[in-house]
Amino acid sequence: MGRAGDAVIQFVQETDKKLFEETIAFAQKQVKALIEKHPDFYPMYTDGGRWKHEGAAWTHWCDGFLPGMMWLFHKYLGRHPQSHQKTANGQSGNGDSKFWMEQAIRYSKPLEPRKNDREVHDLGFIFLSTYYRWFQVTRDPALQQVVLQAGKTMAMRYNEKGQFLRSFAAEDSIFIDIMMNVGVIFYAARELNDKRLREIAVRHCLTTRRFLVRGDGSTAHEGIFDLETGEFLRQTTQQGFRGDSCWSRGLTWSLYGFAVSSEYSRDPRFLETAEACADYYITHTPTSGIPPWDYNAPAEERSLLDTSSAAIAASGMLRLCRLVSDPLKGHLYWSTAIHILRSLCTHYVPFKEPEWEGVLKGGVYHLAKGLGVSESVMWGEYFFVEALEQALRFL
Repeated sequence: MGRAGDAVIQFVQETDKKLFEETIAFAQKQVKALIEKHPDFYPMYTDGGRWKHEGAAWTHWCDGFLPGMMWLFHKYLGRHPQSHQKTANGQSGNGDSKFWMEQAIRYSKPLEPRKNDREVHDLGFIFLSTYYRWFQVTRDPALQQVVLQAGKTMAMRYNEKGQFLRSFAAEDSIFIDIMMNVGVIFYAARELNDKRLREIAVRHCLTTRRFLVRGDGSTAHEGIFDLETGEFLRQTTQQGFRGDSCWSRGLTWSLYGFAVSSEYSRDPRFLETAEACADYYITHTPTSGIPPWDYNAPAEERSLLDTSSAAIAASGMLRLCRLVSDPLKGHLYWSTAIHILRSLCTHYVPFKEPEWEGVLKGGVYHLAKGLGVSESVMWGEYFFVEALEQALRFL
């Protein structure tokens, strides 16, 4: 490429690194302000940019994301201690690594009873972001036992005839979101050397792959089964535009979830599916890297973008680029993830909006119910910070 080309690449990398470092410092500032203003509160989505409100939740699935962000801050500052900034009087600014570990423990501990929660399909969201990260820091076996129990509880959702983990919505329902949670079963299976748990996780992935992921890599949100026979009946949706449309957050749940399942299982079919979803995202998303809330929504609704889907996609592609054998494919996923993060940091982080309490604007929770539309949403915050932390390891 020559010296001039090398210099351009180095300049771009240094510019991205500075932008991402500024953003993760801003994220720490926002979270610190949140826990000072509303201690022991677990938010889900903002209303007018404010976390504390009386809006509906629909389901109880987001409590792991706030402490999960704290564990990510702890991890990041452990790797980059120079990023710990001081105020003019020498006191802690956004908090150092020790501060964030203390807060992460404080907000993780109350979640432990949910290791036995059979009402939700979201135990991966709750425990892989908290107790699993906590265990990675301390190696305390008692912490690992919490994650293992969560995996065993999650596996109780398994329907033998249909070979799927049922959603919280109904006994005959499967969600694409569950791909983000099946990892906790894979983890428990590996650590306990439990073949039955692994079989449940693998079969669920195969069922999802067969019935919710289409030939072009797009995804359905929900599938319905006949409980008597286990026969798959139809694709439908709780949050997308139509049963046969591609809800963008569901697509990115699938991209990320199949990448994780591939890591645990080494099953090439799961890696193939993750790549198909990533390729659909790249092919059908606007040049900004930020997708519409549903790819098949009417033209007048496609202007509504979902930054939380973009954050999930960026984090998922940063995982995926390490798994693929083709270096050109790996570079495509890496460069796409960096482009998404650059776009999010530049256009959707409220650096100069002191009244906005979130980190990432423009997320969409549930359009039909009018919940968290064009707001900050906790999964968007978490996966955005996760993607930033991953990218900064290599920039």
